[in-house]
Amino acid sequence: MTSPIRDSKINQLLDDLYQLEADQQAAIGEYYRKRSQEPDFSDAVFDDQTVEFFADKLVALDRDKAEFCYQVIRSLRATSVVEVGTSFGVSTIYLAAAIRENIAEDGGEGRVYCSEYEPAKAEIARSNFDRAGVAEFIDLREGDILEQLKDIEAPIDFILMDIWGPIPAPLLKMLNPRLRAGAVIITDNTESYRHGYRDLFEFIDDPVSGLSTMTLPFEGGLEFTVKS
Repeated sequence: MTSPIRDSKINQLLDDLYQLEADQQAAIGEYYRKRSQEPDFSDAVFDDQTVEFFADKLVALDRDKAEFCYQVIRSLRATSVVEVGTSFGVSTIYLAAAIRENIAEDGGEGRVYCSEYEPAKAEIARSNFDRAGVAEFIDLREGDILEQLKDIEAPIDFILMDIWGPIPAPLLKMLNPRLRAGAVIITDNTESYRHGYRDLFEFIDDPVSGLSTMTLPFEGGLEFTVKS
């Protein structure tokens, strides 16, 4: 499948990063094989041991999902984007590349606002942004996600949440008043880890939120939520 990004430098870098992720799969599989033998272990819960294991691992949004996000941002003419779950910055590059194209065609300014807890990953991500030539369109903050993203101003056009657990629900509650009408929230793996998103769906399903949603048939499920 041809990439929607018309920049050979970015596409080569993305190929390299996805290959790096593929090279890690054996180690990740072995980790979960061993942990699955422990009583009450759940692969949907990031305990301290799992967090430590993934501290140096590239965890990227699947390529087809990242390309879908790129296309949605282009169709929305989005310029204010929030990403939750940066890692080495693979999906961030897709988001920033789409913003760059929108600005080139429409003028103005734009940013991807994102946060990474692991300083080493943040450093690698920044290096990747420089290599891709999109660093100027990315505002990467380090530390607690809720704290780092609390000052994002309205209107927000698009949110990507590639993280599960206790973060998505309070984050969306915090940012929801700043979403413009027609804004899109994409959330990954809402089918395979639906129990981990229980609080998020409770908020989305509350009519007061002004949100409507559907699960798209990507692998693991991809939630497409719209602000009315």
